[in-house]
Amino acid sequence: MCHITQRSSTFSFPKICSIFWRFHHTSTSHWCSCSKTISDEKYQDPFQLGRKDLKNLYEDIKKELLVSAAELKEMCDYYFDGKGKAFRPMIVVLMARACNIHHNNSKEVQASQRSVAIIAEMIHTASLVHDDVIDDANSRRGKRTLNQIWGERKAVLAGDFILSAASVALARIGNTTIISVLTQVIEDLVRGEFLQLGSKENENERFAHYLEKSFKKTASLIANSCKAVSILGCPDPKVHEIAYQYGKNVGIAFQLIDDVLDFTSCADHLGKPTAADLKLGLATGPVLFACRQFPEMNAMIMRRFSKPGDVERAWKYVLQSDGVQQTTYLAQRYCHAATREIRKLRPSPEREALVHLTEMVLMRDK
Repeated sequence: MCHITQRSSTFSFPKICSIFWRFHHTSTSHWCSCSKTISDEKYQDPFQLGRKDLKNLYEDIKKELLVSAAELKEMCDYYFDGKGKAFRPMIVVLMARACNIHHNNSKEVQASQRSVAIIAEMIHTASLVHDDVIDDANSRRGKRTLNQIWGERKAVLAGDFILSAASVALARIGNTTIISVLTQVIEDLVRGEFLQLGSKENENERFAHYLEKSFKKTASLIANSCKAVSILGCPDPKVHEIAYQYGKNVGIAFQLIDDVLDFTSCADHLGKPTAADLKLGLATGPVLFACRQFPEMNAMIMRRFSKPGDVERAWKYVLQSDGVQQTTYLAQRYCHAATREIRKLRPSPEREALVHLTEMVLMRDK
């Protein structure tokens, strides 16, 4: 059985700082080439391939959330309405199939592997509920948040309930290694939230801090869920590492693009207010890159954009800089790393769908 080995070595800070400087000084004429990375292999639509295994996904989640209290049930049903793309479960089932085919050419997803996909979506949704409370957010996915409708206290309890139901489903799998892998996600979510509450004075440390936070809050769930299904489907530790690294790199790229969209997407399209991160006092990738061209942003970052006019000025500096382009280019590099990893598996439609998914992450607009 393969236990977590990446915990203390997810990032080498000197290496990340080196990446920061190299990417910042790379010509921005190259970053937009991400649209030309489409695989030469036969096109595979990830959502089409994953549809069979994700059928009735939200109905099955609601079965895990059986509760007699009408109001709590209504709150849980509010987010699990079946209108989301189920991005994380889709990655998980595709990874499960790719690993199963690699190991013994099995084309079926095991029941326990599908359970991991369900658990991943439940953990993710619980984290969104809690994030909205912490951020006092008004909207999520184009509609009002739980805390706005039912209040903060009930929203926290609903998030706790979803998380507890996910833990019960996890225990039902009956595999201690899988329990260890997926509970790491919950720990990382909490640690990531604490990282987000802090700031770093040193510019290089600040960027490494940002990437570590992005891993813990976003990428850890994808990385460890992919690793979990690989453990269930294949005994080879090398495959477990491939699955983990793919998920980690895709997850970080996803967050980087999310941070770009906070500056480039209109509020209606994104489903949440633009400049939301700046208003929360957060210095994301575009801001950190822009700071190299506009050093006066350092003071604003350290006071978390708290003075009147800080948010507006920071927004202007980012758009005047190459921060958006450099962050996008950095996301492209992470997606290339994910592609290199997944191509180590035996060829399969699911493997190619996971390759194409990295391109979809780069090109998404919401």
